[in-house]
Amino acid sequence: MLALDIPGFGPVQLSHLVSDFTGTLSVDGHLLPGVAERLHAIAKILHIHILTADTFGTAATAMDGLPCEIVLLTGDNHDVQKETFVRQLGVDGVVAFGNGNNDRRMLKSAKIGIAVSQGEGCAVAALIAADAHVTSAAIGLDLLLHPTRLKATLRF
Repeated sequence: MLALDIPGFGPVQLSHLVSDFTGTLSVDGHLLPGVAERLHAIAKILHIHILTADTFGTAATAMDGLPCEIVLLTGDNHDVQKETFVRQLGVDGVVAFGNGNNDRRMLKSAKIGIAVSQGEGCAVAALIAADAHVTSAAIGLDLLLHPTRLKATLRF
């Protein structure tokens, strides 16, 4: 669990990291440098869930051996599926990472939503829905490993 009190934002008690894969933790289907190491460290404090449509078909291979639950999305309405997943976990215990238009509802519903733009860009709707924006997955994951950075970013 990750607990902190953010002035003006309020108390935060996170139990889950829910992240998109394509364009958030990966570019062109390849896991970004430094992500694996950070996920191993974060798994000591949070349960990690990767929600993906697996656009490039590489998520299972790229995430092999990492302490994550991978959920492959099928059908339509991936935005609704991601939001529903976060709600089932309990929104107050979730930090969410995403970059796509289909991540906007997940980012908005999570206690903390972090929009990531690296390599594949970030949809404006995701930026608007998020509480914070980072320019790389590594920087976003470091916010969780060094929570005073997160506190400094979100405080009023």
